[in-house]
Amino acid sequence: MNETDIGYWGVPLAILGGAIRVSTPFLFVSLGECLTERSGRINLGLEGTLVFGAMAGYAIAYETGNPWAGVLAAALAGALFGLVHGLMCSLPRVNDIAIGIALMLLGMGLAFFFGKPYIQPVAPDLPAIELGSWSSYPQVQAALRVNVLFVIGAALAVVLWWVFRATKVGLIVRVVGDSTDAARAMGLRPNRIRIASTAVGGASAGVAGAYLSLYYPGSWNEGISSGQGLMAVALVIFARWNPIQCFGAALLFGGAGALGPALQSVGITSGYYLFYAAPYVLTLGMLIATSSTARAMTGAPGELSITK
Repeated sequence: MNETDIGYWGVPLAILGGAIRVSTPFLFVSLGECLTERSGRINLGLEGTLVFGAMAGYAIAYETGNPWAGVLAAALAGALFGLVHGLMCSLPRVNDIAIGIALMLLGMGLAFFFGKPYIQPVAPDLPAIELGSWSSYPQVQAALRVNVLFVIGAALAVVLWWVFRATKVGLIVRVVGDSTDAARAMGLRPNRIRIASTAVGGASAGVAGAYLSLYYPGSWNEGISSGQGLMAVALVIFARWNPIQCFGAALLFGGAGALGPALQSVGITSGYYLFYAAPYVLTLGMLIATSSTARAMTGAPGELSITK
């Protein structure tokens, strides 16, 4: 056996490393959507926001030579999409689901149009923390190579959980999400709060896009998202609108996405493409598991359109 070959131990290591890498965009999109939905609005346009953020982040990182400038640009682009979504949904007789689908198509179309010149150029990558440098095995080193955005996302999940649980800002968002009438009786302006929440949620989705184009897979192309923005909406429902549970669910999705490459790394190639379908099968299974009338919307904000 080659001294760098660790056999089937490579499978759980590869799944661990893949879960960390693949879960990061799910984490940022789901945390942003969690905030948006806790304010009483659903944003199905996050797929377009994520793709446009990936393009904008890659383009700015290439032009400036600074990947963090790309992340900032992606966040601003995502915030702009979220702001447009929030403003349009604040108009009377406007359906937030229809607006989300329209903005998803708009974001993807704009990204494909403006991103054509950046398919070939190579932008600088985001830095990673080498937690596996103590090992001589390249598999361990690769599995424990953690991107900085994953650490930031994990910290953000804890902060957002604390904000919802123990701060005035979190209480305001929750009240607005549960009852527009109660919020108005308290002297709050629900539309403004929802617009702000949707904009912040969009910024988080934009950062997720920058992660895709600037780290994993680390390039810009028109098929970069693979539906992660839409799957994240299902993830938020599965996590019961809890940021900590969003973190755990994102890791679960990430592990499912890493299953195919992990098995291939040890020579298991039969049904290779079926393993790549694992995240989509998991999404479908989660939707079925949470679709009972008894618990489907347990913990859902009262003002969400999907609860009415």
